[in-house]
Amino acid sequence: MGMGEQVRRQLAAKALQRQMQRVADDADKPFVPRPAITADTDARGELTRFDTMSQYQHVRIMRQMGDTLKVDSPFFRVHEGMAGATTTIGERTYLNFANYSYLGMASEAPVVAASKAAIDRYGTSSSASRMVAGERPIQQALERALADFYEVEDSVVFVSGHATNVTVIGALFGPGDLIVHDALAHNSIVQGGQLSGAKRLSFAHNDWRALDALLSRVRHEYRRVLIAIEGLYSMDGDIPELKRFVDIKRRHAAFLMVDEAHSLGVIGATGRGVREHAGVAPEDVDIWMGTLSKTLASCGGFIAGSRVLTDILRHLAPGFLYSVGIAPSAAAASLAALRLMQTEPERVATLRERGHRFLHRARAAGFDTGTSEGYAVVPILTRSSLRAAQWANALFDAGINVQPIFYPAVEEQAARLRFFICSTHTPEQIDHAVDTLARLARGAM
Repeated sequence: MGMGEQVRRQLAAKALQRQMQRVADDADKPFVPRPAITADTDARGELTRFDTMSQYQHVRIMRQMGDTLKVDSPFFRVHEGMAGATTTIGERTYLNFANYSYLGMASEAPVVAASKAAIDRYGTSSSASRMVAGERPIQQALERALADFYEVEDSVVFVSGHATNVTVIGALFGPGDLIVHDALAHNSIVQGGQLSGAKRLSFAHNDWRALDALLSRVRHEYRRVLIAIEGLYSMDGDIPELKRFVDIKRRHAAFLMVDEAHSLGVIGATGRGVREHAGVAPEDVDIWMGTLSKTLASCGGFIAGSRVLTDILRHLAPGFLYSVGIAPSAAAASLAALRLMQTEPERVATLRERGHRFLHRARAAGFDTGTSEGYAVVPILTRSSLRAAQWANALFDAGINVQPIFYPAVEEQAARLRFFICSTHTPEQIDHAVDTLARLARGAM
């Protein structure tokens, strides 16, 4: 592709980005009441058509972006078997960096066998809410194991990791309270804050000083305050200074919630997460949150903490009370994965070595890896949505599956490829991926 054509595509992409921003701005405008609406006044059906909604306009513009950039969509590809360090797509085997089975548990024989045995005993579904229809021993065993792992009184498991944050924050906090979260916090934390009705503010990413200054200004205006951070940020691969945040939450009389979706099994000498990494006592954090879909090889989320906390959530959190209980097969898989991680700590050490290898080789090749610390998540910043999409497709053609992250998921200058590193990646696979990307960047592909 010539330089002129590339510039033309970039300009067209920027025009679409501006159009998408206008759609978002229009959606945020307050609704202006109209005269009574009837079928006659809505003759064109604009109020009852999905394609007139701002949400659809976003989807439409995103598709136009792909057409403008002249790149195939890298999303929704069909994997035809187990996805780990490698995967099969369209009957071709790919080196896979779009997978967060960080310790390779999702395809391990003991984990698969435990899930199958649970199906044989309990069937494929819990079929109803645990509160009204009863529980299964495997659900309770997983919760006990998670509580013991975190060295806290209790834990409670939900059927979705995203829904865990949404329903827990929404259930615990409300009008008159304040939710303050990292600017790069996961969507589920933001959504939970919005659902709660509490005031929601953010502070600069990983900047504990900014958080301290913010709370010094506004803490007195609110009843209860929740500080929400993550143990390992899934977009940038960096880690908070947890001791600093513990100190701040104490001085400002706030609750501290740590989302360990990507840090459980990944950081800490034995994979116990950010508390082990930082040397923080379990009770120093009020709400430990994690997911079952990454290191723990299944699907769902959990909260670990005091028994008073879990008692509230079991009885009042809508995402637990009004939702089906976690499937026994999913609970069994996570329980088996948790036990396997504890009996085979070398998996965590291997993951750490592989992640650091990728980071150091990528930096040596001249790539911008942002603030990543080399624990399982390493971004390659392209600073261009066009370049991110083109590189992802070129790598796919070369047999490497990695996902681009581009506007509007991130700002244009933050566009990137995001590599998830697993303990099952070999040194040779990591070297091959970085070397292939380096050749691509030099224009040799």
